[in-house]
Amino acid sequence: QAQLVEFGGGWAQPGGSLRLPCSPPRSFLIIPVIGWYRQAPGKERELVACKTMGDTSTYTDSVKGRFTISRDNANNTVYLQMNSLKPEDTAVYYCSAALGGSTYWGQGTKVTISS
Repeated sequence: QAQLVEFGGGWAQPGGSLRLPCSPPRSFLIIPVIGWYRQAPGKERELVACKTMGDTSTYTDSVKGRFTISRDNANNTVYLQMNSLKPEDTAVYYCSAALGGSTYWGQGTKVTISS
C-alpha cells in the first residue's frame, strides 16, 4: 500500500521549534484532506492538525497558536511547523492522507522535547 514519507523529527528543548515535512506518493494527485496525528507513550493517537484542498485548517486545542500546517502543492509536500514546543508535545508524529475512502499513513517520526 502506498505510504506517505515523513522527515524531520528529533529532539528540541522546550520553547524550541521543529518542522516536519511529509511527502505523499506522487500517485496521490488530489488529496482532499491531509494532516498530522501524534501518539504519546501510553496514550491514544490524536489528530494534531489537518488541511483540506480548500485550504481549511483544523488544529487540536493544545497546539493552536503554536503549530501551523501548510501545503506546498508544487512540491507535493505538507509541512507541520511546530513552535514554542512543550514537553507534552513529545510523541511519534504520523502524516495521514484521506482519499478515495481510504486513509494512508506514514511510518511515523519521533519528536522528543526535553531540557
